[in-house]
Amino acid sequence: MPDRFCCAFCFGDANLRDNFIFDRSVGTGTCGYCGTAGVLLVRPMDLREAFEVVVGVYEIVDDGESLPTILRQDWALFTHPVMQDDAHAKELLADVLDSGDLVRKNFGPPAGYGTQSLTKWDDLRGEMMHGNRWFLRKEIDYDRLRYLFSLLIEDPSVLSTRWHRARILNDGTSYALEEMGAPPPRYAGHGRANPAGIPYLYLGSSPKTAVSEVRPHAVEAVGVAEFTIPELKAVDLRGPRERISPFGLEDDQVVQLLADIPFLERLGDELTRPVVPRSAPFEYVPSQHLCEFIKHCGYDGVVYRSSMSNGVNLALFHPKVASGIVVQRYAVQQVEVHVAVLT
Repeated sequence: MPDRFCCAFCFGDANLRDNFIFDRSVGTGTCGYCGTAGVLLVRPMDLREAFEVVVGVYEIVDDGESLPTILRQDWALFTHPVMQDDAHAKELLADVLDSGDLVRKNFGPPAGYGTQSLTKWDDLRGEMMHGNRWFLRKEIDYDRLRYLFSLLIEDPSVLSTRWHRARILNDGTSYALEEMGAPPPRYAGHGRANPAGIPYLYLGSSPKTAVSEVRPHAVEAVGVAEFTIPELKAVDLRGPRERISPFGLEDDQVVQLLADIPFLERLGDELTRPVVPRSAPFEYVPSQHLCEFIKHCGYDGVVYRSSMSNGVNLALFHPKVASGIVVQRYAVQQVEVHVAVLT
């Protein structure tokens, strides 16, 4: 029987692709598992050691999840359309682990698994907003936070070089290009990422995203400026589970990362969730604290999901690196409202 090779698309993990499959590749061709053409191929067994550590942290239980399901839920593996069928993913895992018996078992969380990170963050969040803002009684593990942010750096080549900022035209008069950047410090109010008096430049990935963020009314006119930015180092809080890899770590490190991911997802939510304007001065404090620490760590900005559209936002800590290109006028034709019954 001829050898059957897999590829990085089977797994969907960038670290596995760059540091395991690339080094062990036997050449280029069509994947024998997911069918992707023109990709680096690797023998499944050559990935065995990397997978054994990850699989080994889970407990075998009768009422658990299948191995592909739990790896998909915890680490966003096997998201390729073919691999979303557990039968195909199990077939590949059986070849990787050289064990058809193991992949037929059900798995649960690691022994002793649990996280206090979310509880601690909720306590910190409450203290920042309503207790002590500058001298916190509750401790923040900044060293651990710094390490976790280092795992969420967006590849500069992946980030767009063109971004947009919108401003509502209150009297219909367009703003000049030089008026479309970040406000001067004395006019910089509080924002999701910036404390009052410290201007950041908030940019959207498209004109629609930028306009959505300023919450215009229908028929209002909006000016949208296009900016170019250089390659920069930004922390991406859109999807920590998709970005963090468990491969190449010791088993205790895998378990700790697994416990930290929900916390990082909560931090991303801090920048994304809608806030009632009247409570913004204190509701924004936790995300401002977070972004000031990201800036302190030497990053240029933070990438996060838009709360008003399906687009992406970038809070740029150093507005002067952005170069304005052009301003265009847009008319807001429709504003959608979604409601839900409060319980």
